[in-house]
Parts: sequence; structure tokens; C-alpha cells
Amino acid sequence: MKKILYILFIFTGFLYANQRAMTVEDMWAMKRIGQAVLSPDGEWVAFEMTEYKMDDNSRNTDIWMVSTKDGTVRQMTVNSAYDGTPRWKPDGSELSFISDRNGSAQIFSMPLNGGEACQLSFFPVDVDNFIWSPDGKQWAFAATVFADAPSLEASAARDREKQESLVKARVIDRLMFRQWNRWTNGKYSHIYVSDVQGNNVRDVTPGEYDAPPLDLGGDQDFMFSPDGKELAFVSNHDSMIAISTNNDVFLYSLNNQQTTCITVPNKSVDNQPVYSPDGRFLVYNAMKRPGFESDQNEIILFDRKAGEKTSLTENFDRNPQQVIWSPDSKKLYFCAENRGRKSLYELEVKSKTTKEILFQHSNSNLMMGPNKNCLYFKQQSVSAPNEIYKLDLSTGKYTQLTFINQSLLKELAFNNVEDFEYKSFDNQMVHGFMLKPPFFDKNKKYPVVLLIHGGPQNMWCDNFHFRWNASMFASPGYVVVMINIRGSKGYGQEWCDAVSKDWGGGPYKDLMSGLDYVCQNFSFIEGKKIVAAGASYGGFMINWIATHTDRFKALACHAGVYDQVSMYGSTEELWFPEWEFDGNPYENPDLYRKWSPSTYAANLKKYNVPTLVTHGQNDFRVPVSQAFQFFTALQRQNVPSRLVYFPDEYHFVTKPQNAQLWWNEIFNWFEKWIN
Repeated sequence: MKKILYILFIFTGFLYANQRAMTVEDMWAMKRIGQAVLSPDGEWVAFEMTEYKMDDNSRNTDIWMVSTKDGTVRQMTVNSAYDGTPRWKPDGSELSFISDRNGSAQIFSMPLNGGEACQLSFFPVDVDNFIWSPDGKQWAFAATVFADAPSLEASAARDREKQESLVKARVIDRLMFRQWNRWTNGKYSHIYVSDVQGNNVRDVTPGEYDAPPLDLGGDQDFMFSPDGKELAFVSNHDSMIAISTNNDVFLYSLNNQQTTCITVPNKSVDNQPVYSPDGRFLVYNAMKRPGFESDQNEIILFDRKAGEKTSLTENFDRNPQQVIWSPDSKKLYFCAENRGRKSLYELEVKSKTTKEILFQHSNSNLMMGPNKNCLYFKQQSVSAPNEIYKLDLSTGKYTQLTFINQSLLKELAFNNVEDFEYKSFDNQMVHGFMLKPPFFDKNKKYPVVLLIHGGPQNMWCDNFHFRWNASMFASPGYVVVMINIRGSKGYGQEWCDAVSKDWGGGPYKDLMSGLDYVCQNFSFIEGKKIVAAGASYGGFMINWIATHTDRFKALACHAGVYDQVSMYGSTEELWFPEWEFDGNPYENPDLYRKWSPSTYAANLKKYNVPTLVTHGQNDFRVPVSQAFQFFTALQRQNVPSRLVYFPDEYHFVTKPQNAQLWWNEIFNWFEKWIN
């Protein structure tokens, strides 16, 4: 026995010695699985796979398939253009998708045994998304058009006219005129129905409205009924959507061309309609409080025959997402954030009974097999990007089907996240994660990186976050601490609500109490060497920290809010600050001033914490002027500071070489000041 243990020890040491810490280049060499769809017969999962090239700063997306029986993987498209949004023809005979290989995003199809893809649609505008009708004779597709154009051709002609004009001015009459990272340019997303020859095109969502909605939509916001006679879709018909979260579910009859809203009188978010396979019911997600984008989701059952609505999850204190039906229309399956994971749940419709069926890691993109025994989904963790899995519902056993990044992951040294809990300033229990660095030695002392999530109604999760990758932050030799402070999802709606109107109050105290706890309870932490980083709301908190404490050796703020009043005047979703700060700053300015780091800017010199500020020009959610104001205040008071400005990025840093620079700036900044 001793000999066996010795051999195992030597072998394990050999493997460990041949591993290395992950680099930025490693992370961007990893392939990323996107949208996945199950074939009608349940034998194949088609999925998007995106690869990046650091050398030429490019990305490419192709369609792949994996067998659900033996895990055989096949690449279906090989093209330098985008090939994505896979869709199965209802009879399973063809795999269709969107490609821009011919200069416009159109619908293509290809046989399952390979061969050249055939272009099916030749619309004069780009296809943004599409689905097949159940009989395979029609498409419903989304396209961005001028609402008053009489046809797709007329909308395309107006686009060409604008592009060719030497005048690039925008004339704007209403909010919202830009969203997230793009200008709306007076155009709207509309849903069209046509036959599969591209003829008989009908706009089923006319008017100056977006369908699917411009924001707060579900994973799929238009769907045919099982008999193909009806189309459910989501749209917001309020006059000023910048202050409205009133997404509604509409039903469009393809026979009489009449549209009915089924979510009146609810003035909050309704989205993601899903028909039951037997056609009797439709379920959708609904929130109760108008203006609050992070309210509790409930699954509402709509009886199409009786016209009655029932909540199936009124006693379920988590946030259902990605709802799908069982083939017999008796059960629902969905994902929900839950204590730092994204769990899978089963809901029996008749009894309204919900049970968790998988807790581990972060699960998404649910797909139901043609029988009721198998569920397919994507799963990721801190130590591995998304792969496709299969869950046997009768045994609870789940199996990994794809191993896209296996060879690279074997070279890298990862640790798993570890949970911890502590009592905060008010004796409330707070949950957090700790991630130890590669080659961790319990007898050594390690500096700490405190990561602060955005949202603020968001959650640190056991996932492989490519922008805020915990393993990447740990790789230089840091212990990473991630705390799901009040405001976080996955701990009940009361905990989520607790950040609103209290941005720098309880959440800030949670962070400080959490640092106290880890410093006092883990001997390997060097309590005098702590740095922090965050983005969006996390960036706000970095700015708040800079004006309220000198506890940190260095800070890094990405896309952070600095001044709430100017933020209100330049952002696009006005419902968000109006909910968080109890109105607008013209009529109720108190909370805007109270929770603005700019109000306390004189303290920057007092605490003198070296601060790195990064931001993208095309960030319309938190406009770049927030970074400029914060950096100006730091420089004016001689606080060590640095600004990294990306003219070609938005709220996220998405280009490989820009990301490489961003990570290097972060690590160099921390290393400069932590010693």
C-alpha cells in the first residue's frame, strides 16, 4: 500500500509540475460555445463555436454538431464570415443558420452529411433572428427597419441613401435614441412572416415599436404555436420606452391578422412566451413592479382556451429563466441563480411543485429531448468554459458531451472556488467565494484581489467569465475574494432589493465586513496587501471606495459611475436610475447626490489610493464622460492615477488585443503599488 501511495504521489507531482498558470493569451485561445439547439429526433446538438485570433485581432463563428449518443463532434461550416443562430428544420432534414458570407446576414441551410451551404433567403435587409413554422413552410424573422417604410426594399433604399450622403448628422425626436452600444437611427426591430421562398412577406408588428423589444427581453421573444396558426411575440408599446419596463406578450393570428395583448394590465416586464407542446397553454415570465428591471420573475401559465392566467412560482424565491416544457406538457424546466450557482429546476404544472435537480456550477441553454427522460444544457465553472452536457432525469446522472478546450485546459493549473459565509455589520449572513492561486501553498502569505460585481442586481457565480475571469485574476499569485453583497441575485428578492436607494451604504459595509472576516480567518492572507477591481456598479463601488477609505493598496475601475446626476443625463435606460434613486434628479436630487462619489471627491487626496481608470467610447450605458470626470478629479488632487481609453470598445472590452492590453494594465498597476 505504501508503494502504491508513493507512486501516486510521484505521478501527481509530475502532472502538477507540467502545468502552468493561465495567461491572457491562453484565455483568448479558448473556444467559446454559443447558442445550442437540439435536433427534432434528439440525436444531435448543433451549436455555435467562436474562435479568436490574437495575432490579427479577429473572431470567427461557425456551426458545429455533437452526437447525443457518443459525443462525436462534427464541424458543419468552415467560413471566415459569421455562421451562427442554428435552427433545425422541423422535420430534422436540414440545419439552417444565419450567415453574412455574401455581404448580408441571410438564412442558409445545409444537409446533415455535410457539403456546401445553400442560401435560402435574399431579403434586402439583414436577418437578425429567425424561426421555422411547425410545418416547415414559413419563417418568422426579425429585421431592423424604418417603421414608416412601406416595404423591406424601401427601408433598404433609405439605408443606402443615408450611407451615401456626405451629411452624417442625426436628427432626433424622441428617447431612446441610442441603446447599449449602438445608435437606433430612427429604426425599429420588426417581426416578419414569409414563405420559405422569401415571398409573401408580411410585417406582423407594424408601427414605431420594437419587437422583439429593445431591452429586457427573454432568450427567445417570438414563437409559433404548435399548430402554426398563431405567433406570440414581445414588445413595449409605451410612448417613452426610456422610462418604461412595460414589455408585453402579444398573440398574432396568422389567419385573421389580428393582434391581442394577453398581459394587460401588468405594466412591468413580461417576456419569453413558450407554448406547451399540446398547444393548450402558454407560459411566460412576468414581474410585478413597473420600472424595476430586477424584480422577481414569476412563471405565468396562460390557458389559451379559458383565457385565464395563473402564477406557477408565486412561492418560489428565485428568478426563473430559460423556461422549457416537457414533451407531455406536464412539467417545466428552467434555470435560476442560486447562491453563486445557476441551478436547474423542475416544475410540475398541476401541483406547482418546484424542485432543484442540479446545483453544481453554472447551467444554461436548456434543451428537452423528444422523450421526457433527457435534458441537454451548457455548463461552465471557474475552471472551465461552457461545454454541452446531458442529464438523465430518471437517474440524476449527468454526462459531459463536448470537450472543446480539453487539451489546453490540461496544461493549466486551476483551483475550484470555495464558499464562505460571515455575519455582516447588521448580523445578516453574507455568502462569498474565495479562489486560491495556482500552486497554492498554505504556509505562504498571499495578497488579495477583491472583485466587485456589476448590476448591482447581479451575482458572482461559479462560471468562466471571459471579461472578469476569477482564475485569470488569481493567476499572478493572488487570492481572489468575491462577495455577493446585498443587491445580489440568487439569495431571494429581499436581498436583491436591499441595494436600491442605498448604493454606497449596506453593500459597502458588506464588503468591508467580508474583508475583515477573510483576513481574520485565513492565515495565508496578507491583510495589508489588498487591491480591488470592479466594473459598472462594481466600478461605482471602486470610486466610492476611493473616496471613503485608504484600506487598499490600489484600485481598478472599469466603466464605473462617478457622478449620478450627469450619468442620468447621458445614459439611455432612465427607468434604472429613477428606480434606484427614487425619481429623477430634477425633482428629487437628494439620493443622486448622496450616492455620487463625486460628492466626496475632496476625500480622494485624503485617502490617496492609486487608481486605474478604464473605459470604452461606445459605452452608452455608463457614458465615457464618467471616467473622464473621475480621472480629472484624481489628477487634480495629485492622486497616483492612470486612464486607459478604448475608442473602439463599449461597456465591455471585446477585442483580443484590447483585452490583452487591459489585463496587462490591471496586473502592472497592482504589482506596482502592492509591494
